[in-house]
Amino acid sequence: MGILQGFWDSVVGLYLDSGLVSLNWRNYVMIAIACFLLFLAIKKQYEPLLLLPIAFGMLIVNLYPPIMAAPSTELIPVEQYIASHGGEAANYAVTTLEGISYYNVPTNGGLLYYLYQGVKLGLYPPLIFLGIGCMTDFGPLIANPKSFILGAAAQIGIFFTFIVASLIGFDPQAAGSIGIIGGADGPTAIYVTSILKPELLGPIAVAAYSYMALVPIIQPPIMKALTTKKERSVVMEQLRPVSKLEKILFPIIVTIVCALLLPSAAPLVGMLMLGNLFKESGVVDRIFKTAQNELMNIITIFLGLTVGATATGDVFLRGDTLKIIGLGLAAFCLGTAFGLLFGKLMYIFTKGKVNPLIGSAGVSAVPMAARVANKVGQSENPSNFLLMHAMGPNVAGVIGSAVAAGVLLSILG
Repeated sequence: MGILQGFWDSVVGLYLDSGLVSLNWRNYVMIAIACFLLFLAIKKQYEPLLLLPIAFGMLIVNLYPPIMAAPSTELIPVEQYIASHGGEAANYAVTTLEGISYYNVPTNGGLLYYLYQGVKLGLYPPLIFLGIGCMTDFGPLIANPKSFILGAAAQIGIFFTFIVASLIGFDPQAAGSIGIIGGADGPTAIYVTSILKPELLGPIAVAAYSYMALVPIIQPPIMKALTTKKERSVVMEQLRPVSKLEKILFPIIVTIVCALLLPSAAPLVGMLMLGNLFKESGVVDRIFKTAQNELMNIITIFLGLTVGATATGDVFLRGDTLKIIGLGLAAFCLGTAFGLLFGKLMYIFTKGKVNPLIGSAGVSAVPMAARVANKVGQSENPSNFLLMHAMGPNVAGVIGSAVAAGVLLSILG
């Protein structure tokens, strides 16, 4: 009888320690959302490099009660770690620097807490930009500097949405974090939100990367609504060749101008340009390959996992989350629309030499937005090849979104 009672007590103990007792309905909803995002990343291949780790981080953090029972594998913030061991985080806070508390913890904190410091301290997004710079060819932008106008026009959606979000009740920091979704640049959205409104990081990151992944679905209807068949059929002249010297000078000049005029954007723009200088200089092949591959991959894993782990049920499943997702979609659509409208103006001023479709690539979803512009153009005229022309506004949009982030940080940070 004693053996049976002991066995039963063990079974009950296992049950009480499991997530079946600790999870609430919000956790189960978030687990379902995480599984859906994993489906999109794996089956549909929608931005899988970041959507997959984000979704898995979301899955882990909403399963944390059973994980929390095993001290060696705790995946929770240090505040929760201390509380779960009978303490209060305030008792261990030794200093606060720029809003970040540092703790004298008598034992190890959770894994995700330490990995998340790269987000909290603003390290991961600039390092992602370093890798992006290594993979970016600014040649089309240098060959057609007018592309800067289209890249800048697409950022209007950010500031328009910022104003709308402020009017409907979001505080300025939250409104700025929501507006940056319109840049269609995940690392930039994460960078701005981690500084201005870190508690919104989960929903904003998921919205930003979801809309980046859905560019081929969202943009074509807007492109067809705002342009005529004649405009979409325009065949543009071949771009001029760009010299090696121009490609080397470009990142240096952009960094100097940006750092002098808008220091807040320097971490993103500077790292983007450094990566591009690695590529174009041709003299640092080893670190160019490391930044483009190994470093980029490692940071992508850490960034995606920790950002996903901020999307707990209590944080994500709120009324404001639906507003954030809706406003983020509006910001992205407006960015596409303003790029197209400025493309139409260039079509008029150049007397039909510019295809307005390339303006839609002013959002910085590289290179997907450029590919969509090319595809829509070819659907009207099979001999129309817009990819290289669209890459100019596309990479200009990367710079533009970083500059827009710097403006928001300067005003609101």
